[in-house]
Amino acid sequence: MDRLAEIFGKENVLKDEPMSRHTTFRIGGAADFFVKVQTISQLQEAMRYLKKEQIPFYIVGNGSNLLVRDEGVRGVVLQLGERFSGYEFLHETPGSVAQSGTAVDKNQIVMVRAKAGSLLGRLGKEFAEYSLSGFEFASGIPGTLGGAVYMNAGAYGGEIKDILVRATLMDMDGSLFEFTNQQMQFGYRKSIAAEKNYIVLEADLALHVSSKEEVLAKMAELSAQRRLKQPLEYPSAGSTFKRPEGYFAGKLISDAGLKGFSVGGAQVSEKHAGFVINTGNATAADVIALTDAVCDKVFEKYGVKLELEIKQLG
Repeated sequence: MDRLAEIFGKENVLKDEPMSRHTTFRIGGAADFFVKVQTISQLQEAMRYLKKEQIPFYIVGNGSNLLVRDEGVRGVVLQLGERFSGYEFLHETPGSVAQSGTAVDKNQIVMVRAKAGSLLGRLGKEFAEYSLSGFEFASGIPGTLGGAVYMNAGAYGGEIKDILVRATLMDMDGSLFEFTNQQMQFGYRKSIAAEKNYIVLEADLALHVSSKEEVLAKMAELSAQRRLKQPLEYPSAGSTFKRPEGYFAGKLISDAGLKGFSVGGAQVSEKHAGFVINTGNATAADVIALTDAVCDKVFEKYGVKLELEIKQLG
């Protein structure tokens, strides 16, 4: 794979890299090659090369919604992560209006263009420094902006579709497209990017001016709720199951008596039954066996088919 080293730099191409290092589940066998992407042109060049050589490749972000199989990943994993991050204000950079008692125009909209590899938590903190509101709901989600746009991530009453104006996407041929919010066809945990397997590269977000104190207070409130209700002390891939229409997955699983149910090192969280956690030595096979058993039990008891929210790779 000398060609990958030429495109990305030798230091950004890792061979036989354990994917457990790159998922929040801390599970997964080795990828043949793991590449840290820095620019759009690098990504396009690599995709052309890999397609020409018929080498399989996969795009990942922070690995926060991902279960990598124990056998690992054959081919190349291209990560849009820390080296593919950052943001810029599309108009005048907002001054700090964070001083206590300062009157602010909460109708003022500020447009931000952020790269797909930007961590949601980091963006939330930095937007708060500029006294920008609208992103608080996403600030505790342990993923990247690209993944959030791809699946229309949401929490505590907010979704990416509420703040996204347009997104830059790439198809598997390396062609670039700009999609408006409406063209993204957002729904519950879905978008046109997910439907057509497009890669999210950038997103333009519309935030509004608030006060720094209010933004930080809202973030602190949501963070406290997460710590209280979610098993953040264990590795996981976040919410494991999609919400079935008319139901809550966690309640169905809890009512079925499955809180604490384990297979190997994988366990249905006793704090929140909608989360499958890694108690320390879980394998992907453990997680798959557990989620299969949970789905079967819930369907048997309630006639509701649960669907996984997490994606599998390998």
